[in-house]
Amino acid sequence: MKKELVVDAATARFIATVAALPPEALAAAFDHAVSRRRQGGREASRALRLSASENSELDHAVRSALLPRSEELNAYRAGLHSDAKSVCVIAARAVRKPATLPAEQYALLTAPFTVVGVAVPRHHAN
Repeated sequence: MKKELVVDAATARFIATVAALPPEALAAAFDHAVSRRRQGGREASRALRLSASENSELDHAVRSALLPRSEELNAYRAGLHSDAKSVCVIAARAVRKPATLPAEQYALLTAPFTVVGVAVPRHHAN
């Protein structure tokens, strides 16, 4: 029997919060993430250590939360639904496994949402 994974409470709250952001905030979050890729964002994302099943679980949770808004997001800006999914999944991965990252990388991956006013769980030093 296949074990069913469940997103932890903190990550579920984060996903629900970011998925409910207005289109302009999601666009700003994505734009911020893109602007930070060369400043360590790509390396920080690669440093996350999640299993394939955890990645799949987070991808599914974010996709499910944003899917009902796909038309609204794409009407605001072409491709925003896909862009929002991408930036939300990356930040959700950091929220799910903060201990796998130094505090600076955690802050970098969650910054697209902190800059638009979302409170993210604190990073706890190992």
